[in-house]
Amino acid sequence: MEIASLVSGGVDSSVTIPLLREQGYEPVIFYIKIGMEDAPGFDCPSEEDVEITSYIAHKYGCHFVIVDLQKEYWESVVAYTIDAVKKGLTPNPDVMCNRLIKFGAFEERFGNQFDKVSTGHYAQVIENEQGFFLGTAADAVKDQTYFLSHITYPQLSKLMFPVGGLLKPEVRSLAEKMRLPSAQRPDSQGICFLGKVNYNDFIRRYTGEKEGPIVELETGKILGKHKGFWFHTIGQRKGLGLSGGPWFVVQKDINENIVYVSNGYDPIAQYRHEIPLTDVQLLHPSFELAHEMEVRFKIRHQPEFNHGTLKIEGEKVVIYSPQAISGVAPGQFGVLYHPTENYCLGSGVIDS
Repeated sequence: MEIASLVSGGVDSSVTIPLLREQGYEPVIFYIKIGMEDAPGFDCPSEEDVEITSYIAHKYGCHFVIVDLQKEYWESVVAYTIDAVKKGLTPNPDVMCNRLIKFGAFEERFGNQFDKVSTGHYAQVIENEQGFFLGTAADAVKDQTYFLSHITYPQLSKLMFPVGGLLKPEVRSLAEKMRLPSAQRPDSQGICFLGKVNYNDFIRRYTGEKEGPIVELETGKILGKHKGFWFHTIGQRKGLGLSGGPWFVVQKDINENIVYVSNGYDPIAQYRHEIPLTDVQLLHPSFELAHEMEVRFKIRHQPEFNHGTLKIEGEKVVIYSPQAISGVAPGQFGVLYHPTENYCLGSGVIDS
């Protein structure tokens, strides 16, 4: 079986190579460049990533290929991010990167050469007589099915996740035992294509600034000013510059450029029982949305599941949660899971 292994230089993807070699496979290692290194002002160095990945390829006798998908990334994922922000939404570039770049543009360029594609994601592929299912990882804290929930079934059917059945400490231990240079490398934080560029600085280049009021939702009192609603997301606490806090962003008026906040560590205004979804994508051909069905769900990357009822109301798909959910941000993804089994059903974009 021919396997393309996507390796970033981090510890998780690095460990996939010796695991695959132990199973008798001879994967071809690919490093995908997506950081906009040639764009003015960007500082997204990949030299260390490439050096580590090259070392691993040499250590395990694997062919190594660097793939430049910067143009494709900019035209799809970055464009999506900027467009969503301008609409007042909270985008998730990592979700779209998986669908459009790692398993999209890469597949279009190299897919016919390989039977499978392996990555260092914490997830599992469940295969049975009905096909392939996206299973949750053994490590609930590191589980990354949230970020994989919007891929297509053909993409899922080709994937392998060698570390999905391991706990993170076990992966670190294996890397130490195998003397991999990434063994103690910290996990990446933030949005993958930005590198060392501050997120707000990046957004400012494409949206500019537009001063508007910060208003207390309950009283209508103007508390301060902001530089554009696009710099703020629902549930945000830091970066508001208000005294007497904590203050949380609970609403945004896009037309009037108003950011609404509520005071306290647990303000009622930040909670919702209803989560409307649009662009719902299911991960298996046999999955169907029933008129009313019990689901587990997540609205952010977290170890815990929420429980609720998914209902179809005309053209709308809505999750009803008996438990009030905080920080429901339009533009983010609502990810659906089977109510009792450990696999993901799919996801939709949280609607306004």
